[in-house]
Amino acid sequence: MRLKRLSFTALFSTFVAFAQVQFAQAQAVAGDPAGSSPLLAALEWVQGTLLGNLATTAAVIAVAVVGFLMLTGRIEWRRGLTVIVGCFIIFGAAAIVAGIRSVATGLR
Repeated sequence: MRLKRLSFTALFSTFVAFAQVQFAQAQAVAGDPAGSSPLLAALEWVQGTLLGNLATTAAVIAVAVVGFLMLTGRIEWRRGLTVIVGCFIIFGAAAIVAGIRSVATGLR
């Protein structure tokens, strides 16, 4: 009983401490930093590769194969769902980050 009370007290005090912390005010940058264009070009290439036609085709084939294996009982459901959720996260990454950024900017 004492351990549960101690855990609840520690959890509650941690929550109160984090609730009172002021959020850091980030400086708004109007554009990209100077000299970052090669890095941005490389990252845009990686993003285009990961989200392009080849990746989309591979993901469709992977989901189809995993779905077929799950239906025939040759793969366990947990592993199959992990593959499918991974595809959703990869292709939904831009929307996920946009949602996190909108929540973060709303805290100011």
